[in-house]
Amino acid sequence: MAAKGQIEQGLRKVSASVKPLSAAFENQKNAFEKLSETLSDMDGDTAELLKTYKEKTKLLSSAIANILAEDAWLKRKVFGTSTEKAPAYDPTWPYLFPDMIPDNAEEIKKAGEEAQKEIAKMAEEKKEKKIRRRMLEDVPVTMITKIEPKDIDLNVYKLVKNEETQQLHYIPGKMYVEKIIRPVYALRNDVKDAGKPGYVTAPMPFFPIYKGIPAASLLAEILLKKYEYHEPFYRFIKECTHLGIKGLKENTLVGWFKYGAELLKPLLTALEKEVFKSGYLQVDETTVPVINHDSKKAAKEYLWMARAVMEGLVIFHYENGSRASRVIQDLAKNFKGYLQCDGFGGYETAFNANPDVCLVNCMAHIRRKFEQAKKENEEAADFMFKKIQALYRLEQVCTEKGLTPEERKAERERFARPLMGEMKQWMEQEGFKLSPASLTGKAVTYAYKRWDNMMHYLEDGRIRIDNNLAENEIRPITLGRKNYLFCGNDSAAENMSVICSLLSTCRNHGVNPRDYLIDVLTRMPYMQKASHEELVSILPHNWKPLSNPYELYTGGVVTTQIVNT
Repeated sequence: MAAKGQIEQGLRKVSASVKPLSAAFENQKNAFEKLSETLSDMDGDTAELLKTYKEKTKLLSSAIANILAEDAWLKRKVFGTSTEKAPAYDPTWPYLFPDMIPDNAEEIKKAGEEAQKEIAKMAEEKKEKKIRRRMLEDVPVTMITKIEPKDIDLNVYKLVKNEETQQLHYIPGKMYVEKIIRPVYALRNDVKDAGKPGYVTAPMPFFPIYKGIPAASLLAEILLKKYEYHEPFYRFIKECTHLGIKGLKENTLVGWFKYGAELLKPLLTALEKEVFKSGYLQVDETTVPVINHDSKKAAKEYLWMARAVMEGLVIFHYENGSRASRVIQDLAKNFKGYLQCDGFGGYETAFNANPDVCLVNCMAHIRRKFEQAKKENEEAADFMFKKIQALYRLEQVCTEKGLTPEERKAERERFARPLMGEMKQWMEQEGFKLSPASLTGKAVTYAYKRWDNMMHYLEDGRIRIDNNLAENEIRPITLGRKNYLFCGNDSAAENMSVICSLLSTCRNHGVNPRDYLIDVLTRMPYMQKASHEELVSILPHNWKPLSNPYELYTGGVVTTQIVNT
């Protein structure tokens, strides 16, 4: 909070210093223009000098305008709302600079406006219904408290109904020790059959860590604390101490964590193959601080993410922290289909020569560029906002109607394509008027270069208008960075990619990650030589829990008794 206050205070100081600088520059510019008119009849050298000064003045004026626009954007980021939702709009918004419209552009403009009006009309037909969360649906009722009125006379009153109110209680976590007893049986003295073994006992079950004391449930909790609940290890050690565990050191916990992640690595390999079988992926990358032991500081490395959108499968991939295009190129070497991404040039480098991969860009990133330029050129930004808002409202209507991908594609052809054509025409007509160094010019350049890729979303109803699903998968990584701060080395970052891949896939399929990890960590010691099909069968989207893994894997008769509850 103190750091945020310092940032806000510094931003106010910068803003306060920029405004008088801008005003002083405008005064000097006006004075210079008057002086140049007075000296316009002087000799050629003076005229040339004045021309040079005019050019410098123009450049400085543009620089001041950019500084003011960036200052306004920073204010919105620090003091304003972070939502990207646009306000309600007027569907009859006029086209800018009508005298610049060529004769053959009227039909494009009219088609776009008609599509925008029709989308607004469709959106009004069905309002979004709010669904109340049923938080207590799966929580059992274990306590019933009845509160009667004081001194109630049942000869006077009769019961007509019961008013019920629910309160959710929490019991702190517990740790317990499981004693595994394996009786040893020996042949009786009077038995002479030499064909039988002298001693018989059930085989020892495989544990997640050979000769280690942590059971699958404890390993699962360590993984969850770190990457689902974003807690550093020292907090979990403190919690374990409060639960009665004595002498647990961080090095011990780190060792257990490594063993758990190593057990699960074969599942990531199987999950990667399943992800790249899909015909539609969303990909993104994010930074991960990793300790460089040579420089003794955290280096900014990169973690890649790929999501099979329709299947809900997610993988994270770490390769020595590299953001080079070859990483995603090698990772997706067998992929064929649509690959949706942001504007990072590495994707173009990786796939521009690959006929099997069709790149699709993200409308949210395009809109974000115009949002940054809003204070610099509000008229241009609002024009793009309203068109993009209409495209999103069309997607909302299609979703509310439950349209199939084929039906959604037809609606996009009818309404979205005219809007996209109008937006492209506007950029072609207005873009050349803008300075490439201005925020608005940069926004138009960013959008226009990616417009052909953006148009691919019209070709298939499965494709989303943006890659927000990919960004949603990365958000837990961002949250984790703020808590556990960094990964200790490259191996730790690779372990993180394993756990986060499984947790994200569990999340997408409504699988309880604790139940899943406990079950899978119990099985994996028996599946080190499992086939790809066997590993796929226990990935989150196919997983079915075992009722008693000890009985399945040891072949013994297992009974359980709960004591000291």
